[in-house]
Amino acid sequence: MSAPGAVLSQASAPGNRTGLLPQMLLAVLCGGYAVGSAFGWGGSTGLALVMGDFGLSVAALAAAVSCLVYVRRATTDRYRPAWALFAVSSAMVALGNGIWGWYEVVLRGDVPRTSVADFCFLLFAPPAIIGLLVLAKRPVTRAGWVCLGLDAWLIGGSLLTLSWTLALAQTALWEGHSTARIALSLAYPLLDIMLVSMVLALHFRRSSANRAAVNTAIASLALTVLCDALFTSPLLREHYNSGQILDAGWFAGSMLLAYAPWVGERGTAERVAAERGTAEREQEQGRRMSGSLAALTPYLAAAVCVLGILYNVIDGRKSDRVVLLTGCTVVLALVVRQGIMLLDNMALTQELAQKENHFRSLVQGSSDVIMIASPTGALRYVSPAAKGVYGCDPEEWVGTEFATHIHPEDLGRVVHEVRRFLAAHAAEEPATRIECRIRHGDGSWLNVESSVNRHQGGLIFNSRDVTERVRLQAQLQHNASHDPLTDLPNRALFTERIRQAIGGRRAGDGDTGTTAVLFIDLDGFKAVNDTVGHQAGDELLVQAARRLQDSVRAGDTTARLGGDEFAALICGTSADPHLREYQVHEVADRLRAALSEPYRVDGTEVRVAASIGVAFADPGVSPGELLRNADLAMYRAKQAGKGRVEMYAPAMQAEVVRRAELAGRLRTALRDGEFALLHQPVVDLGTGEVTAVEAQARWRSAQGILFTPAEFLRVAEDTDRTAQLARWLLEEAVGQAALRHAAGSPVPVAVRLSSRRLMHRELPTKDVEALLERHGLPPDSLVLQVADQDPRISLDELERRLTALSRLGVRIALEGFGSGYAPMDTLRRLPVDVLKLDRGLTEGVVESPRLRKITAGLLRIAEDLGIRSVAEGVDRPEQVLALREMNCTHGQGMAFSGPLDEHRLRSSLTRGSYPVPGGAVPPDSPRISVRGTRKADELRSNNETPVPPA
Repeated sequence: MSAPGAVLSQASAPGNRTGLLPQMLLAVLCGGYAVGSAFGWGGSTGLALVMGDFGLSVAALAAAVSCLVYVRRATTDRYRPAWALFAVSSAMVALGNGIWGWYEVVLRGDVPRTSVADFCFLLFAPPAIIGLLVLAKRPVTRAGWVCLGLDAWLIGGSLLTLSWTLALAQTALWEGHSTARIALSLAYPLLDIMLVSMVLALHFRRSSANRAAVNTAIASLALTVLCDALFTSPLLREHYNSGQILDAGWFAGSMLLAYAPWVGERGTAERVAAERGTAEREQEQGRRMSGSLAALTPYLAAAVCVLGILYNVIDGRKSDRVVLLTGCTVVLALVVRQGIMLLDNMALTQELAQKENHFRSLVQGSSDVIMIASPTGALRYVSPAAKGVYGCDPEEWVGTEFATHIHPEDLGRVVHEVRRFLAAHAAEEPATRIECRIRHGDGSWLNVESSVNRHQGGLIFNSRDVTERVRLQAQLQHNASHDPLTDLPNRALFTERIRQAIGGRRAGDGDTGTTAVLFIDLDGFKAVNDTVGHQAGDELLVQAARRLQDSVRAGDTTARLGGDEFAALICGTSADPHLREYQVHEVADRLRAALSEPYRVDGTEVRVAASIGVAFADPGVSPGELLRNADLAMYRAKQAGKGRVEMYAPAMQAEVVRRAELAGRLRTALRDGEFALLHQPVVDLGTGEVTAVEAQARWRSAQGILFTPAEFLRVAEDTDRTAQLARWLLEEAVGQAALRHAAGSPVPVAVRLSSRRLMHRELPTKDVEALLERHGLPPDSLVLQVADQDPRISLDELERRLTALSRLGVRIALEGFGSGYAPMDTLRRLPVDVLKLDRGLTEGVVESPRLRKITAGLLRIAEDLGIRSVAEGVDRPEQVLALREMNCTHGQGMAFSGPLDEHRLRSSLTRGSYPVPGGAVPPDSPRISVRGTRKADELRSNNETPVPPA
């Protein structure tokens, strides 16, 4: 019972709970049968016969059925034929025992010396032998097949020599027995010897697939052969009766074979994965042991043959021909086997040398450094690539400790990882990867990445230089958090620095209220891009960033948020609110002064100013809110005149909220009809006659609040609401002008549009023409006032658009004349018919002699170009007199009338004129006609290049 016990103990490994119940049941059945047979089945001869005959038949039949059921279920197992052959073998045993029981139990007689049962028992061995051959690992060469046959004969011949010497020779010399009886008696042990030979050969050559099932099947057949060998001996066979202890071995062998095919099926996939490491360890140990036994097998077989021959000599017997013949064939097989092995070893040695040369060439030619370290950490081999990578002779490194070449800061991490790797199981973690710095021959440090594998208790390091990759990763990480132009921190990194400062994680920070953020915007930077170029603008930003860094303190952080927007994080100021405000304001003034100094760009001196908003990190303020507060303060600085510093106040946020609410109501104002159109008369300063009207939108909200254009246009700027409002204003102005024209008041209407709206894709020239034709208004009755010049709008594109409108007959007016330098350039290039003086010139024309001279000069330019001049903001009579003295032809303002609704406007047009301070100018005074149809010689374009006819 030792063999079944070994198999059971192996099958019931820890964690194999699913196979525990079948194993216990198998042990109970075998143990119960053994106890019953040992005690003679309680003295009952009949029970002993039944259990010895039909009990063995049932056990063998169970093995046959179990193997057949497995064959039907395991459709993917390539060893199904082996289990089918085992089923046939067990079926023969079941039939033989059944016939034996028929004689002893049913017929109650003796079993004949030669019966059908003997032939059934003889047929047990051939299917089992073939099945074992199927389970064996098949050789891939002819020499392998020959060696397999020789090994089987070496084992079988040695066993035959020994068994013939001990027992079979006497059986062959039985006198009085027929030849058939002697042959039958010899067939049992010979077949058992063949079976034992195959069992032993399979032990050394068994397949690695489903090892537990194969081992169990081998154990069952070995136990059966052992019982057959004992039964064959004359001493036991003469006194054998059914139901004795020998039957317990046959019973256990059949039950083991019934259990064998299902051993590999027990357990779940998780258990199989968990036991894989243990199986590999056992396989490695078994491989070493089986390799040693396989090498000794030929010599053991020859030794057995020699022992058989010596036994005959010592016993005084003459040499048996069977023993001599068998011994000679065994020796011959041994010689042939050793010759084949010698040739095979020579071929393997040559192949191994070739592979060694091949791998040596790969290692020596590899650009990676391959090092082998002993268990103590000493380097036993360093590949030649170390010369090119580490700049040192590989021989100098051999024998040194690998740890001495690693950077001290990385050594602890590397040692920890190596120890963890060595503690892990090889099957679960065959390799690991480490990255560290290794000293170069010139004293510098290289970033090296190494894959580490186990090797004979030591380690193999396959290392490569990844310094450039590490540098690239560091550069990419730096680029992700820094502005590429100025190399200052970007918005993401700056926000993180604010978060650290507010959280008190920066050194020296105490109270979070000592942290302030400065939001900086360069005034006039867009003009630099438009006039000098974007490349010069980039250079200006680089210089501004350098000045910003030089002007802050050592512990402060500067950043570029985008475009011409910068920021500074000021930490460690005083906790006293007044003192901290003074300190931060002083820093902000220093930054403003530094950024406002002239810049030298491409040999040109460029000037910009800086508007700065300051916000403090009060308790509960998040980084995003702190940046937003500083941004609001910066916009307040721009609104207050630019080039100044503003401190954040909560009222700024309230203003933002108010404007957001206003913008929300503005979205529905046009849809709900809350906008109304008013017209302000444009009056001839000489006669008081109304020569044109300017359309102006007014918004009276549902709450009854009247908003001026300055209020709601600022809210709607740069939104789609501005475009909707512009379309509505143009549509309404043209429609009402057409109605007045049809009623006999052909007064032109002026519509104020920004240059951006004039260039918008939703307002092409064809749409203006279609609008005029739809309402029946003559083109010269529409005046489009260019309200401003957006730096983002190309002047060439604007010139082409206005020229097309001028060809159509629409008049072009230029607003804001006299403010800045841009109107002079537009006056030179655009087809301007009307110049509207900036309100700033009109308001101070009476009080300021200097402003009066400037205004007079501008009016002379308009008069020399033959362009109508209109002064905005004429609110006082003395302004009318002063402008008229400077030959300003027209005025618009409260001195005559404010914006009028349609009813009052028609009354004013019916009256025809307004009283003019100082009396009317004599009719013979030179004046340009402004009513009726425009004459080509009076209102010509100001283009330097004449406009070709359409």
